[in-house]
This record gives sequence, structure tokens and C-alpha cells, in this order.
Amino acid sequence: MADLYSQLNVARGASEAEIKKAYRKLAKELHPDKNKDNPKATERFSRVTQAYDILTDKDKRAQYDRGEIDEEGNPKMPFGFGGGGAHPGGGRGGFRGPNGEPFEFGGDAEGISDLFEGLFGGAGRRGRSGGGGGGPFGGFGRRAQRPQKGSDVSYRLEVPFEDAAGLAGQRVTLASGKTLDIKLPPGVEDGTRIRLGGQGEAGPAGNGDAIVTIQVKPHRFFRREGDNIRLELPVSVDEAVLGGKVRVPTVDGPVMLSIPKGASSGKVLRLKGKGFTARNGQRGDQLVTLMIDVPDDPDLAQFLETWKGRGKTNPRAGLGV
Repeated sequence: MADLYSQLNVARGASEAEIKKAYRKLAKELHPDKNKDNPKATERFSRVTQAYDILTDKDKRAQYDRGEIDEEGNPKMPFGFGGGGAHPGGGRGGFRGPNGEPFEFGGDAEGISDLFEGLFGGAGRRGRSGGGGGGPFGGFGRRAQRPQKGSDVSYRLEVPFEDAAGLAGQRVTLASGKTLDIKLPPGVEDGTRIRLGGQGEAGPAGNGDAIVTIQVKPHRFFRREGDNIRLELPVSVDEAVLGGKVRVPTVDGPVMLSIPKGASSGKVLRLKGKGFTARNGQRGDQLVTLMIDVPDDPDLAQFLETWKGRGKTNPRAGLGV
């Protein structure tokens, strides 16, 4: 399998921002929705998504760079074990030491088993005494390896802001072309992972899983703050001075909001239960900040000129100016 950095077309020392940019470009090109008749594209989409998930996880990226895990995130065998044929420079069976030097076994299986005993705490000797059934390595008493499940497949799903707040159902398209409807969990946020059992790659012991990572799209005027939603609401001068009811957008649709008389810019009003759904199932609130919109109106300017000074107080007196 190709190097993870090569799969994303980035250099090994690429920053997280460069990796994200490269992934977005490839994801748009290779997404199954755009390549329904191209199985190779959907297969590569799965690989670049898996590469992205590993390289944007700081711990996994460090393990990969040190050679501790492979391109699928699985641990590598210690000391380079696992080769079947001979390697250049001598050695039999493909075994190598911690620094890559080949082991040369010149003798019978007893000597080889003693080597394993020294490395792995007596496992080789137990394999001899147990009739070849208890040691960890093939040919020296290895227990038959259990069948493995297929690999997990990673996906990334963009969810509209309003859908994430209201936990609206979503549809995901798998690399196979199959579509599934999923439920968003309470407390969903950027990076939330949803595991779909048995929807990954096939294997001897069954299918792996599909792991869907959620990305909540930003909204053009709503802003999330914990489980609450912030909104800056423009109001006219007369609405602020005289008060009244105005329509306000929420993630559930418009509602009426009462503006108190004499409201000033920066005043915060609360709409209960119009925020995000928390992990305990309760919804946060929508916090509405009033912003007075002063028009460029000659009549209003003339009125204020005549009104200026009548019973006027200094609104900055509390600041000592």
C-alpha cells in the first residue's frame, strides 16, 4: 500500500492545514456520489480518508512516522519479523534484529527456540514442552492465529448547522454505493464519530465497520457556544425605543420575540430550548444580542438635533468620562 503522505499528495513534513487542504481537494474529486461507475475512485476515496484520519491524529501520526503502525493503523510486528524469504546480507527465514541486522541461525530448532525464549520470556521453551501448541511463533509451537475481521472504513460527513442542532436524520453513501440513514447522537459536534457495525471491508471473521466522522458546517449568522446558539439581531430605532414583537430566525424556524421598551444595543434576550441538544438530551438556548440599526435619514437627524439636550443624561458617566 502506498505511503499515507503519497496518498494525499503531500510531503512527509506537511502541516495539518496542508493535509486538510489536500484531503478536501481529493474528497471532492473521488466522492462516491460523483463516481458511481468508477469503483477504483471510490476505493481510493476510502484510502485517502483513512490516511487523513491517521495523519490528523497527532498520536497515530507520530506512531506512523516512527514505523510502529502501518497504513491501516495496525501495529507492525516487532524487529521486522514477518518476512518469508531470505534478505540481502545473509540470514535465513527473513528475521532481523532491532537495528535491521539479519539473524543467522546456524544450528537446530533448539537454538532458535532458545533465541525466542530470551526475547519473549520463555515462550519458545514452553512451546517445546507443550508439544508445539503453546508458543507464539510459527514452526516453534505457534498457536493458530484467529481469523480476523475485515478492515474498518472511514468516512467524513458534512452536516448542516440546523440539522446538527435538531438531530435531524442524515444519509451516508458508502464506498460500495450503498446508502444508509443514520441518527445523530445527542451532543454531536465536529469530530463526533458514529460506528456502523458490519459496513466495512469483508474478512474471514466477518465485515469490519464503517466509521463516520461528523463535520458540522458553519452557519452564515448562527454561532455555536457550547450547547447555546448566538445570534446578533438588527432592530430599528423605533423598535428599540418603543418595544414590540419582531420575527427572529431559529434553527427550528422563525419565532416571535418581544423587544422591551428602551432596549439598547448589546442587550441579550433568551429563547429557551432553541439551541443544540446536549448529551443528556436537554436542549440549550438561543441567545439573541440586539444591534440597533441607525438609518442614514435626514428627518431622523433633524429630529435628534431638536431633541438633543432635553433631559439628556450622560450614558458614559459610569466610566468616569
